[in-house]
Formats: sequence, C-alpha cells, structure tokens
Amino acid sequence: MTKFYKRRCFQNILIFSLLLIGTWFLLPYYLREALTHWYPGIEDYQLFYNREVSVSKNHFEWPLAENYNQQELEASWRDTLENYQTTGFLVIQNDSIVHEEYWDHFGPQSPSNSFSAAKSIVSLLIGAAIDEGKIQSVDQKAGDFLPHFKKAPNNNLTIRHLLTMSSGSNWDEKYTSPLSLTTQAYYGNNLHELINKINITEPSGQQFSYKSGDTQILAHIVSAATNQSLSEYASKKLWQPLGARHPALWSLDRKNGQEKAYCCFNSNLRDFALIGALILHNGQWRGQQIISENYLQEAISPASHLRDESNVPVDFYGYQWWITSVDEHPVPYARGILGQYIFIIPHKHTIIVRLGNKRSKHYRNHHPKDVFSYLKMGLQLVK
Repeated sequence: MTKFYKRRCFQNILIFSLLLIGTWFLLPYYLREALTHWYPGIEDYQLFYNREVSVSKNHFEWPLAENYNQQELEASWRDTLENYQTTGFLVIQNDSIVHEEYWDHFGPQSPSNSFSAAKSIVSLLIGAAIDEGKIQSVDQKAGDFLPHFKKAPNNNLTIRHLLTMSSGSNWDEKYTSPLSLTTQAYYGNNLHELINKINITEPSGQQFSYKSGDTQILAHIVSAATNQSLSEYASKKLWQPLGARHPALWSLDRKNGQEKAYCCFNSNLRDFALIGALILHNGQWRGQQIISENYLQEAISPASHLRDESNVPVDFYGYQWWITSVDEHPVPYARGILGQYIFIIPHKHTIIVRLGNKRSKHYRNHHPKDVFSYLKMGLQLVK
C-alpha cells in the first residue's frame, strides 16, 4: 500500500470517528445515558444524584424469632432463589424475623433499588397528605396542584385515576425502547419537563393500563400539596415514625432535582419490611396511626370498577398496590421489575421481602410466576 493510500485511509477513519463523536454529543442526554448503561440495575443509585430519606434516633430493631434461621429451605426453593439471582430473602411472622439470608456482596445494610415497589410508597404518601388535609380526597383533581392538568384534555384527571393506573394518558411504558417516556424518565435529567408532555388521550377511570407516569404525577402532587420534596415528606411521614434504621436514598433526575418517584427508592431488607408492617397493622405502628386505616383498606382493595386489557374486572390492583391471594385470603404486595417484592399475608401475620436481579417473564393473572414461589417458600418457613 502506497503512502498516499495509507494517508487517505487514515483521513477517512479520522473523519468517520469525528462524525461518530459529533453524532454522540448531538443525542439527547437521556439517550446517551441509556446507551452507556443499557440495562437498569439494583445498584444504580451510584449512577444518579440522590436525596436522603432520613431516620430518627428512635430506631426499631426487628427481634429474632426463637427458631431464627433454624429451618432449612427445600433444595428446589433454594434453586429458585438462586436462579432468579436473589440478593436477600426475609420472612417475618408476628413481628419477629424467622428467616433471613443474603447472597453475593449484599447484607443487612446494603441498599438496593426498589424499582416500581416505590409506587406503593408514593401511594402511602398520598394517604398521609389526605390524612393531614393537604389533599382533600382521592377524587380531587390533579389540576388543583399542577397547572399542566388544569386545561382540556387533562382537566378531568383525578388522584384516584392516577392511583389506580387508569389515567388514559399517552405515557409509553415500553421498557425495551430507548425512545420511550419510561427510558427518558429513568435516564433523563428533567422530570418536570417530561410530566408536561403527558396528555390524557383516552377516557380516565375506565381501563387499567400500567403507566409509571401516573405515579410520577402523584409525586408532583404530593410535593405541591405539602411544599416539601418527596424525600422530605417520606422522612417525616414514613421513615422516621416507622423507625427505619438506615437512611434511604431516593434517586433524582439531576443534582437537587426531583425524585424518580415511580422507581428508585433504595433501601435494605429489614427497612423495606417496615412498609409491610404498616400494611399488616392497618396503618398503625409503635403506638402511632401513621396512615389512616380507611385509606389503607381502599389502597389494598381491588379497583374492580375498572377493566383490564381483556375487558375483565380488575381484581389484582388497588392504589399502586398489587393484590393476589393465598388460600383465598388477599395478599397485597409491592413489586419492582427485577423481582423486588414486599408481601403482606395478614391471615398468617407474615411479611416476606425479596430483593434481587431477576423475576419470571411468565405471568398468572397479571402476577409474575415467581411471586407464587416466594409466597409458598415463605409460608413453609412459618408453619
């Protein structure tokens, strides 16, 4: 190859490289971040700015049951836990820890992303704001708090519509598309701007359609109603009265920005279990009514006035809480996309928390099939 051709090849490579670099920096911020990190992970709080959900000095220590960690899991259950890359599994009965186990580098103090289990926490904060009178009721309109929802076609949207995932909005929930609004919310740096892109395109209050944007709107309503950040309000109304031992981290869209409310509440097994305890005890904990019983009962009851995509009445979702059953008894639970679960089994006085990296891709009546495995193994341990 002559020097001329070598020089020409070098020039072409240089031009191509400069074009690639230029194109990269012309991409939106969220898309560059999405292409850099590609898949979300349970330790993504390290990628984002975070706001602390603070604790009080009056911590709650979960007591250990007399048979703590004395009962071995069946080999098939252990295989299930490990196949789904579980990082922590906790079973509590009668407010005492029966079983607790960790994998990889995780331990009792290790923070892990809740992903969409955070939606259930946002629901509790709506309840707290209603109890305080900061919000009139679940039927109050979103437009009373957020200017974008004052005008048609958005002006009939209510808090109940958002809680029950029946907003009828144009939010795109596709997780596999780098261009979806969910991807923009997770990797972007301006949630306020993104919320103002949401419009109501279908009648609200008729069909269940899972949309993370509904939860993000709820979070903005909480902040507007209370004049506090979501993390500050969660500290005051949940984390401190519950007696959480470790500060949680709620990931933000940017420095000093807004919480990624539909996901990204980072905590550990034992502190997540306190959310379960609040449900188990009808909103009361350590002698204090933290959330009113009336709101909680509505929150964990199916929104049966709605229809799902198959035109079947909804029996699996309430106010940002999933609902399944064990032995025909209702089991409300919070869940995240990588198998983050907080199960409450009232008739057995039991809480099960599972954290990890994967969940089943197969569903039974809107519930990932691994849900039923964790319920069975947890109940086996508390017989």
